[in-house]
Amino acid sequence: MPGPGFCGLSPLRVFPSVFVVAALLGLLPVLRSHGLQNTVTSKVSTMGLYIGPGEGDVTSAPPEVKQEVHPMTNHSGTPHMKTRKAFPVLGIDYPHVRTPFEVSLWILLACLMKLGFHVIPTISSIVPESCLLIVVGLLVGGLIKGVGESPPILESKIFFLFLLPPIILDAGYFLPLRPFTENLGTILIFAVVGTLWNAFFLGGLMYAVCLVGEPPINEIGLLDNLLFGSIISAVDPVAVLAVFEEIHINELLHILVFGESLLNDAVTVVLYHLFEEFAGIDHVTFFDIVLGFLSFFVVSLGGVFVGVVYGITAAFTSRFTSHIRVIEPLFVFLYSYMAYLSAELFHLSGIMALIASGVMMRPYVEANISHKSHTTIKYFLKMWSSISETLIFIFLGVSTVAGSHHWNWTFVISTLLFCLIARVLGVLGLTWFINKFRIVKLTPKDQFIIAYGGLRGAIAFSLGYLLDVTHFPMRELFLTAIITVIFFTVFVQGMTIRPLVDLLAVKKKQESKRSINEEIHTQFLDHLLTGIEDICGHYGHHHWKDKLNRFNKKYVKKCLIAGERSNEPQLIAFYHKMEMKQAIELVESGAMGKIPPAVSTVSMQNIHPKGLPSERILPALSKDKEEEIRKILRNNLQKTRQRLKSYNRHTLVADPFEEAWNQMLLRRQKVRQLEQKINNYLTVPAHKLDSPTMSRARIGSDPLAYEPKPDSENLPIITIDPASPQSPESVDLVNEELKGKDSVLEEEEDDDPGLMMHPKEPSSPGTDDVFTPGPGDSPSTQRMLRCLSDPGPRPEPGEGEPFIPKGQ
Repeated sequence: MPGPGFCGLSPLRVFPSVFVVAALLGLLPVLRSHGLQNTVTSKVSTMGLYIGPGEGDVTSAPPEVKQEVHPMTNHSGTPHMKTRKAFPVLGIDYPHVRTPFEVSLWILLACLMKLGFHVIPTISSIVPESCLLIVVGLLVGGLIKGVGESPPILESKIFFLFLLPPIILDAGYFLPLRPFTENLGTILIFAVVGTLWNAFFLGGLMYAVCLVGEPPINEIGLLDNLLFGSIISAVDPVAVLAVFEEIHINELLHILVFGESLLNDAVTVVLYHLFEEFAGIDHVTFFDIVLGFLSFFVVSLGGVFVGVVYGITAAFTSRFTSHIRVIEPLFVFLYSYMAYLSAELFHLSGIMALIASGVMMRPYVEANISHKSHTTIKYFLKMWSSISETLIFIFLGVSTVAGSHHWNWTFVISTLLFCLIARVLGVLGLTWFINKFRIVKLTPKDQFIIAYGGLRGAIAFSLGYLLDVTHFPMRELFLTAIITVIFFTVFVQGMTIRPLVDLLAVKKKQESKRSINEEIHTQFLDHLLTGIEDICGHYGHHHWKDKLNRFNKKYVKKCLIAGERSNEPQLIAFYHKMEMKQAIELVESGAMGKIPPAVSTVSMQNIHPKGLPSERILPALSKDKEEEIRKILRNNLQKTRQRLKSYNRHTLVADPFEEAWNQMLLRRQKVRQLEQKINNYLTVPAHKLDSPTMSRARIGSDPLAYEPKPDSENLPIITIDPASPQSPESVDLVNEELKGKDSVLEEEEDDDPGLMMHPKEPSSPGTDDVFTPGPGDSPSTQRMLRCLSDPGPRPEPGEGEPFIPKGQ
């Protein structure tokens, strides 16, 4: 049983409190930063610790020493006096380290907050981490303001250039491509059409509210309201990541909401700059509207193009880093950040540039870099994005306390209400249209989670903070309304979405990875659907994905992946290489004579000769080779589908069973043709007994053409069923010796009797339909009956020509 903690509290509750107190106390040097510049720097510059004249005593004040005056001579020869001061041992120069010290202190505070929240599981399971971080920001901002200082504000430049890129890069680099590409149409509809609907619906209704409202909101025009609607309508990716990763929602809903928050950046940027420009001009023409519409495609596609260019460049650069593994992660970070800055340079979508660069470079970079570099990239991105996300929410709380606000009940409440109504109506209307084309429909539960998960965050606050007060005098009112919507969505919707998911029994995310069997069946279904699309002539996304994979494998991989790793059979080649190396080492060590001849070279590595001297021990596999083997296995075992041939309606692969059946039919036809030729061009001996096969063939081809041979008195007579004279299964035999007298009488009455036709008696259940021996049949007779009752191959229905012509 654990002992009691401090003051009766458990250690789990004491440690987070200690962390919070230590973090708040660590901010005390920042609280009086302006006073330190004026007072401390003037006094502390001459204060220090001095070594006393005694036995190494240290005093806090300088002793009274005689100041020696030394005459100094300047360049003109005029002497002047210079006072000699004692050398300070320890001094304080806070302005010199103020900026990095405060940045490090804020990061340390963020880390301590995250550690404290996760130590207490009861709090983190009820309240989302983003809500707790905003509360901490409010407390810190209130503490700073309480001592008479102005708290720092989350500046838009710092947010967009330093805090947002790590979060987007982490999301883009590790983006699940399969669900994203499969639901790309749905995501684009929600991101583009949904954001436009929210912006114009909210802006139009807010303009109507301003028209009927009281001063000062009745002075807000249409363009100002549309600009405000474009700022507040976009779903924030930082808030969505912070909330949805904690509730572990299923992959479909997560990728729909998160993909919408990523791709709506282009719409937000275009609308923001469009309405900002329109607000500064007197008249808006139709040509301006057309240019604004075209700017959407330029911003979105331009951002994607910049990201693809930098992604290809990063992949090509990683092709040559095999000798310098240390700098491999640095190339990933630098090229991604350069893509973001280049897009922002031309007012393109920096978020889409980061996503495109991360998605483009990842498969090729991971094929070139080492396993350690991959681990470094993964954990550094996770750490960087987590710290940025924490700082964003803390600074939201601090900026709320620090900023100036203008509260208007009508404007703020209307904004919050219309945001919720626009989101619900947009999701319901777009889902009704999307479900007409989706195979897996979005259920009402899914629609509710999508509408309820439309959270707003720091992007809207930063865009509102960027507004110019001269053009937008109501900026403080806009910021107040934006902060209210952010707090409502993060606190109310973020805290209640987890119990609502449990209440509605929404499918959760699978924690375990898919097995190899599931991966193989998934790839098999992809291959099968591609073949079905090719056969039907419908070019769906499976067809284009297969074309893209072929182009990637044929051209792109050879340029961006180094050496033999771009070839397909690299696993087999490397295996033969290692096998040959092992065989050479065994030969050099003299162990080949002790290996039995039946053992293959594959199992040579498991054989250890007994008399191997210690100095001839085989060298162990190096770490580089081991990592290379693992990399090859990882890259090849997950690409089974690329090794298969894709279906095409013009060149279908034949079924092996069908091909074997066709070959068997061809062999039978050749045998029949050969027998027909033999029977047509060769003479049959007159007194030779016919074989059972020839007898059945003779009767089946033309029963009327059969003539008994002269010496066939002792031979059995073959009788067939009159209902189907060509059916070999109905053939039955009757012993001639038992019916000798009847047959003699029949021969006397008719010289050419032909075949005797007798109806066949139905066989009892459980007996053979072909061979039914009689009770008085001898063993030799039964053997003959069994041999002759074999039906053999059925004749073709179109065969009308007998095998043996009449008269031969």
